[in-house]
Amino acid sequence: MFVKTPKIFFKLFPSIIWKKNTDEKKLWLTFDDGPCLKTTPLILSILNDLKIKATFFLVGQNIEQFPELTNEIIKSGHIVGNHTYSHKDGFITNNAIYFNDIEKNNKIENKAMIFRPPYGRITFTQIKYLRKKYKIIMWDVFTWDFKKNRSKRIKKNILNNVEKGSIIVLHNNSKSYQNLKESLKSSLVELKNLGYSFSTTW
Repeated sequence: MFVKTPKIFFKLFPSIIWKKNTDEKKLWLTFDDGPCLKTTPLILSILNDLKIKATFFLVGQNIEQFPELTNEIIKSGHIVGNHTYSHKDGFITNNAIYFNDIEKNNKIENKAMIFRPPYGRITFTQIKYLRKKYKIIMWDVFTWDFKKNRSKRIKKNILNNVEKGSIIVLHNNSKSYQNLKESLKSSLVELKNLGYSFSTTW
């Protein structure tokens, strides 16, 4: 259960963005899944209060179910990326089906041409095909925010592992709601106090 992505992955998959190359104290805050009726408003409220912009990798089915929340994300100035239409696992999905699922998502809402594979699972063949059109975004800090009763641990996972250019992944779903409610704002405040700013430039 990695929090900090081992650097060997950077070398194995060099065409994927695991971390941004910067000398500035900038972080890239990302939220997977969603929109979620319960969790998305919480995240947006906290980000608005702190004047932080983030990137939301949204699932197409959820976009269709909650279009008003998708619009709220966009109106708030955040970036929307592709997380497939039906949260497909690249390791167990036929390539043609997988690619069609991604394109189906892309037709629903105008998005930045960035893609994050669900579960972080993607094959070499899928990478080779998708990188012609998308920037494939992974992460170097995985918070495990969807685990129950982990709010204090999540804060430590973030604060103890970020560095310049880190990409942090959190989750915009019901499993993460309580942990985000208890720890997201305080974690972001502490990061700002440490001199970090947040970017959505990919």
